[in-house]
Amino acid sequence: MTSRGEAPKVAIVTGGGRGLGAAMALGLARSGYRVVITAARERAEIEAVAAEAETGRVYPIVADVTREEECERAVDAALKRFGSLDILVNNAGRGMKYISEAFMTEPTHFWEADPNAWRLVIDTNVNGPFLMARAAVRPMLQQRWGRIVNISMNYETMRRAGFSPYGPSKAAIESATIIWARDLAGAGVTVNALLPGGATLTGMIPAGVSQMVRSSLIDPRVMVAPLLWLASSASDGVTGRRLIANRWRTDLDLSAAAAGASEDVGWPGI
Repeated sequence: MTSRGEAPKVAIVTGGGRGLGAAMALGLARSGYRVVITAARERAEIEAVAAEAETGRVYPIVADVTREEECERAVDAALKRFGSLDILVNNAGRGMKYISEAFMTEPTHFWEADPNAWRLVIDTNVNGPFLMARAAVRPMLQQRWGRIVNISMNYETMRRAGFSPYGPSKAAIESATIIWARDLAGAGVTVNALLPGGATLTGMIPAGVSQMVRSSLIDPRVMVAPLLWLASSASDGVTGRRLIANRWRTDLDLSAAAAGASEDVGWPGI
């Protein structure tokens, strides 16, 4: 949470029009942060999120994270609108429904996947975070403070049959997180992964999924508490970690909650 007496910190949340992105953007805004949210096409969705927040705290911009110039434009928008950039949440992503609407019940073998859909998922989920981080790290390095938060998922999903290219794309993000954390060691900019901890009620879930399945899905707002900790000075020096949001215990103090919800990013022991 932004402390009284200091300028509000500024975040970019990509894919901020729905699901995890909307929940995290509103959580940051309600805690005093200024937030730029992006969407590749759906202006109405990000404008609705901005309208839900306190006036002026959330600024929506249409920007496709797969395009280098649009990532630069999103960073420039944060700098011009709010004066700084402190936090990047790499949330924008495309899921398995681009391969098959029935992916939850009828797995698609990798050789059955349409190559164009495969490229779309990889371009958004792997190249997008790289291009956004590349643009955002510039002002962070200049001020010697910053946070890059990559949205990941359970290891089980990375190994699940019929879950490529989504699984491989998130495995790549795990690798990028630890490598970028090491690249930025000593620079004051940390890189960590954040994941819900299970299947989540977002736009990646097909419309035809039964109500019984939907009722078992995790509420996207579970991401807010650990994200606020990552975005704050309380997490200074914490880098190369992954936080599992549904393990975060609100009955503990922040340091204990963070310790209980975090582990090394990547594949420890390999």
